[in-house]
Amino acid sequence: MSGLSHWQLDGSAPELYERYLVPAITAKWAADLVERAGIRPEEKVLDVACGTGIVARLASLRTGSGHVTGLDLNQGMLSVARKASGGDGAIEFIDGSALDLPFAAVTFDVVLCQLGLQFFPDQGMALREMRRVLLPGGRLAVSVYSPIERTPGAHAFVEALDRVLGSDASLIKRGEHSFGAPGELEELLFNAAFESVRVDTVVQGIAFPSVLDYVRFQLLATPMAGLLDGRPESERQALIDRVASEVADTSDPAMLAGGVFSFPQEAYVGTALAPG
Repeated sequence: MSGLSHWQLDGSAPELYERYLVPAITAKWAADLVERAGIRPEEKVLDVACGTGIVARLASLRTGSGHVTGLDLNQGMLSVARKASGGDGAIEFIDGSALDLPFAAVTFDVVLCQLGLQFFPDQGMALREMRRVLLPGGRLAVSVYSPIERTPGAHAFVEALDRVLGSDASLIKRGEHSFGAPGELEELLFNAAFESVRVDTVVQGIAFPSVLDYVRFQLLATPMAGLLDGRPESERQALIDRVASEVADTSDPAMLAGGVFSFPQEAYVGTALAPG
């Protein structure tokens, strides 16, 4: 176990997210998504709900400079994305809504959306916008988490949150896992007039140096940080410790082997084509 003393905990939530949660979790899903999209040199790529930009950065490695755009509503995430990309303009990061993409029709060869669709207030509209900006035959790749019970580390975490902080504490985290079956994503894609729709159930292995590391970064580097806002530092630390203890006590011992906290994480990954 590394212990939190080995982590650099200064910085904003987006900075901590990029520094620790991207390497541990989202980079794995990003590599899978970019691979499934089959991005080729010189293609124009849009990353919707780009966050701190890991999908856009991996896509840029395949397209060459100047062909990738990342879009998000969160200014803090976009600021970190620009810094993480090197700030050389190879990737353009812009502020915008997935429900009203600020691009002309038939602009992009590929549209990507990693683990963001579940948060959009109108998922159908977002997908129709993605189809609108794709060239005929253009490719879409999108991922969403499956039910939280299928990711045991996250499930133990939300159960602990509810016990320690009250029954509403886990609503944001549970909202990440709002898709109940792959057919739900498949139906949305068909209804948005995509063709050649395919949805796969994919599992990634996730590992943190300790339960405490996992819990602390969930409560510091994600929107759940709001649960601790306004509390004295001593109370914040005590609550983090309590949640971590609850997670450790209720997790399968195999998830704690060797002192690390490891578990499978499941998502539905959809690919489709814009009408040709």
